Amino acid sequence: AYERRFPTCPLIPMFVASDTVSEYKSEDGAIHVIERRCKLDIDAPRLLKKIAGVDYVYFVQKNSLNRRERTLHIEAYNETFSNRVIINEHCSYTVHPDNEDWTCFEQSASLDIKSFFGFESTVEKIAMKQYTSNIKKGKEIIEYYLKQLEEEGITFVPRWTPPVACKSESSTSHPRRPVSPAINIPESATKEGLSNKEILNTSSSPSEPTAGTPDDKLDADYIKRYLGDLTPMQESCLIRLRQWLQETHKGKIPKDEHILRFLRARDFNIDKAREILCQSLTWRKQHQVDYILDTWNPPQVLQDYYAGGWHHHDKDGRPLYVLRLGQMDTKGLVRALGEEALLRYVLSINEEGLRRCEENTKVFGRPISSWTCLVDLEGLNMRHLWRPGVKALLRIIEVVEANYPETLGRLLILRAPRVFPVLWTLVSPFIDDNTRKKFLIYAGNDYQGPGGLLDYIDKEIIPDFLGGECMCEVPEGGLVPKSLYRTAEELENEDIKLWTETIYQSASVFKGAPHEVLIQIVDASSVITWDFDVCKGDIVFNIFHSKRAPQPPKKDSLGAHSITSPGGNNVQLIDKVWQLGRDYSMVESPLICKEGESVQGSHVTRWPGFYILQWKFHSMPACATTNLPRVDDVLASLQVSSHKCKVMYYTEVIGSEDFRGSMTSLESSHSGFSQLSAATTSSSQSHSSSMISR
Repeated sequence: AYERRFPTCPLIPMFVASDTVSEYKSEDGAIHVIERRCKLDIDAPRLLKKIAGVDYVYFVQKNSLNRRERTLHIEAYNETFSNRVIINEHCSYTVHPDNEDWTCFEQSASLDIKSFFGFESTVEKIAMKQYTSNIKKGKEIIEYYLKQLEEEGITFVPRWTPPVACKSESSTSHPRRPVSPAINIPESATKEGLSNKEILNTSSSPSEPTAGTPDDKLDADYIKRYLGDLTPMQESCLIRLRQWLQETHKGKIPKDEHILRFLRARDFNIDKAREILCQSLTWRKQHQVDYILDTWNPPQVLQDYYAGGWHHHDKDGRPLYVLRLGQMDTKGLVRALGEEALLRYVLSINEEGLRRCEENTKVFGRPISSWTCLVDLEGLNMRHLWRPGVKALLRIIEVVEANYPETLGRLLILRAPRVFPVLWTLVSPFIDDNTRKKFLIYAGNDYQGPGGLLDYIDKEIIPDFLGGECMCEVPEGGLVPKSLYRTAEELENEDIKLWTETIYQSASVFKGAPHEVLIQIVDASSVITWDFDVCKGDIVFNIFHSKRAPQPPKKDSLGAHSITSPGGNNVQLIDKVWQLGRDYSMVESPLICKEGESVQGSHVTRWPGFYILQWKFHSMPACATTNLPRVDDVLASLQVSSHKCKVMYYTEVIGSEDFRGSMTSLESSHSGFSQLSAATTSSSQSHSSSMISR
């Protein structure tokens, strides 16, 4: 039955083709080893495939059949990206040691991602998703081919015997047995250490899990009032998991509604539900999540600029949460608060959602265990794809998915702009399949037509900004003032881990003392990318190339300036005796950046060697008709304390072998992130930023 999967299997759409690499058969027919090269069409986002430069991936699979020992071992490893990702898988079919009527199937795999173009987390999620779906599909495929064999009249496979067998051996050989479809072993037959094995039973089918004794049954009115419709098996699973928690868990026992969410998230598989529930309970205790609503007060910045809040309920009685994501300055919030504070605020929203579900259950007299989220994307643009912000969003999704399963009843995404598919491509691999089925996406004003908002929300409570008559008290968001931005050092002092603490660096720039960063390029056509904020003063940004390495960097003592620099360093690489045009060359036009601006860009290298990124103090030009400085220039220069500027920057290099995108999309320019998209949609700066981000 297993061999019928080759050379290709219509039941596995991603399995495109396979070729035999080598094959060996022993003389006595007991051993058969075959090695194949398999072509797979992985279900990965098109954006990721484009960056990786591949449409298909190749795996090598080796199948070793030993008829003497009655075993089939299957080994597989990836050939594509083997220097970046290492995948090893091992499967085995063996005879159960206690019952020869059972065939055991065991499967294990390991995944080691060394690097993958900055999408390591996404690749891990995709791999786990593919592996999980393959495990579920494997049993169906075996059953399909077993049935196919039976339809062809093949109901048994003769036991292997040596070519010359003595009479006594043949007399003790096992009788032929019919082959039956794969089914799960009864729970009573499962041994310690074999809980993850699937069993193929050839004698009789195991009974369904018992629904529990009469003493274990829950009150019917209680179920109808607080839990909803449950089958006897589901009720039994809930009781057994709750009893296990009462006997083993030290601490607060969650309510039945909460336990039920984890069971539903794992299709009432007790072992899997228990595992994720225990992890969640440990996480809640470590982070004091049970007390977050009583002990934690959101910072004023969140209350003013986080454009989200609770707003009545939908037609099913679910609490309704409104999020105006397009009007929210995600970068400003991360820079002003840090990732941890933002995550804590989202957790408090989820805890409030659980509380509102309990209240609505009492109000409406029926179980309400989830809420509806309405996300307005009006104003979403490439600013929202700021990489640290997206990473913070992915982490938040990951934490919420793990600890608040089955809490999202419906997600209504309104006024999705053209940039939305890019964000969706990055985020969707992190969202559970069951959760994704609850998403409804509307572009433009489609939400006002048939099948739109009115199908889910009463007309009286549609928010005013969506054309309704109900005043919505959700903050309007807007840009977070840069005066509220805080450095990594400030956030570190508050014991808050900020994403920019690891990827952003702070540097001071003085008149006559630029800050320079050295990047060595081995292969031409690599891509140097940067993202920096001018926190203080005006600077000129330059990129230089040199064939020879500069001297080891020297930190400016700042003695000439009589200024210390606690918040940033100053490194100079270009020797004063070097001459422009002889020792090094300029590869980009100088870029003047004003105080408060954010700049993103990239440069495609033409030659190997050493590239120097330079932030230089920008001197105010004198008036063209006179040598005397203008009044405005004097006033501006006075605002720069002791001719000091400050930048926060991040750089990264994408190797030529790693980049397969369009080179024309990586042009150096201002990102122009000075306003939200409502004000910058038609500006050339907004266009440039989208080109860079794409």
